[in-house]
Amino acid sequence: MAPAPLSAWADGRVIELDHPTPTTVRLRMHVDDRPRHLPGQHYLIRLRAPDGYTAQRSYSLASDSDDPLLEFLVERQPDGEVSEFLAGVAEVGDVLELRGPIGRWFVWDTTTPALCLVGGTGVVPAVAMARTARRLGRSELLRVAAVGRGPDELPYARELERYGARFAWTRTEADGRPPGAFTRDELAPLLDGVGVAFACGSARFASYAEELLLDAGVDAAAIRVERFGPTA
Repeated sequence: MAPAPLSAWADGRVIELDHPTPTTVRLRMHVDDRPRHLPGQHYLIRLRAPDGYTAQRSYSLASDSDDPLLEFLVERQPDGEVSEFLAGVAEVGDVLELRGPIGRWFVWDTTTPALCLVGGTGVVPAVAMARTARRLGRSELLRVAAVGRGPDELPYARELERYGARFAWTRTEADGRPPGAFTRDELAPLLDGVGVAFACGSARFASYAEELLLDAGVDAAAIRVERFGPTA
């Protein structure tokens, strides 16, 4: 059962902040007495202006529940009220309003063999799942297939590589593989024995991933899709 979310908005203090890529910011935040979360859940982050105006957005967690800090990766969106502030203005020591953990649908139970097919910043929940699997000694139950323009543009690429993830680079040739997303034949070996498949990324990527999983023979009832962006 998913943990109950914080019943009210709580203060989260930015403890660490860096920019893994030119368009993203990684935030690690402390929240007093926060509940444990499950891999795949998310939090709402709310900003409040001096005149009382508020704006909030949902961001997936990259951290394992045993991590003392909550970790988020935020991609700067054009004219994005929240992402522009977090990526360009926020500093270590800032206090932001948080509420979570939220979500029951896009959650890995840590016992069912699973595949994560993710793209761009959609890698974030897969990172949380991989970190949890490693801590529990269940890495053999989770496979990750990630799509990005290239290894220097995909957040967490090196960490996922150490985990054993497979990659498809759309702008870069690697190990003789021409640029392009995964094909059904490339994905098929990763699906052997899988009981649930998670697809996460932009609306365009999520549609591609869902269609690819269905074409590869995954039962629709076993597919969990999380989309983000303007048309999510």
